[in-house]
Amino acid sequence: MARGTNMMAETMTTKTKPWMAERLLLPLSMVLVQLFTIGALLLAKLSFNSGMAPFVLLAYRNLIGTVTMLPFAFWFERQMMKKVNYKVLGWIFFNALFGIVLAMGLHYYGLRATNAGYTVNFLNLVPVVTFIIAAIFRLEKLKVKTRSGMIKVIGTVICVVGTMVVSLYRGKLLHLWPTHLLKPAQLRAIGGSDDSTFPTHHNMLIGTLFLCGSCLSYAFWFIVQAKVNKEFPSKYFSTMLACLMGTIQAVVIGIAVDRDRSAWALHWDLQLITIIYSGVFNTAATFCLITWAVSRRGPTYPSMFNSLALIITVVLDSMLLGSDISVGR
Repeated sequence: MARGTNMMAETMTTKTKPWMAERLLLPLSMVLVQLFTIGALLLAKLSFNSGMAPFVLLAYRNLIGTVTMLPFAFWFERQMMKKVNYKVLGWIFFNALFGIVLAMGLHYYGLRATNAGYTVNFLNLVPVVTFIIAAIFRLEKLKVKTRSGMIKVIGTVICVVGTMVVSLYRGKLLHLWPTHLLKPAQLRAIGGSDDSTFPTHHNMLIGTLFLCGSCLSYAFWFIVQAKVNKEFPSKYFSTMLACLMGTIQAVVIGIAVDRDRSAWALHWDLQLITIIYSGVFNTAATFCLITWAVSRRGPTYPSMFNSLALIITVVLDSMLLGSDISVGR
């Protein structure tokens, strides 16, 4: 009897350990995604200031992401090649369209027209829009009469009101620390260009519209990602295929938008660092981690961590790049 009890206890312990590890690793992985996002935002803003086109960065970073994920896909998930069919490719096509071309592309244009601190505020709208769309498609259940349902509703209202305050109310400027630690000469040096060479593209209204479109695209991407996980349960292979399709889509749109061939030339400067960093960490690693999180907790879970990047990005954007911080922000 005692032996049987011990065996049952060992079995329960064996089953509990992976569950406990996953419970710890899931939020840690989403925090890591936010750290990758912060670095990519600041690097991208510097690159855009030096004249880099958004779809050029988008195409190259996904090409780097494809190359990065290729060995992982064939080493760990080679058997998934047999499951690739037209239906799977169709869902991955839309996965790349919403998650790469539309979400990231519009986000880059919004970032170029505004600043990193302002841009990251709109990531707080992503879980709200994702939850609403998921509820419409019945991927999330809205139980208003329950405690969890009320918390979701209150959280949604707070996110929307907060983003409206940031967008519409500026207020008095705050001088909390020495801003612009990177001097204009240093920014020109690491950017590899003179400030007068390229237009600033600064337009808060147009940038805000781009960012709103990006939020909507991100929300649909999480929904599509949930469907991809059902049709093609893979982390590495689906990420590799999505990056590949995203590269092709970004190149086609990028050439249509900007026919200047010199815009696609790469040099040993900040733009190349931004491409490599964004491709390895903000595309390949982020796609894998989000795919895993969505498969475990649903489409709303990853977007819930977007607000973590808010404070750090605003502080660094102000200290390094000299962006103003006001009472509203």
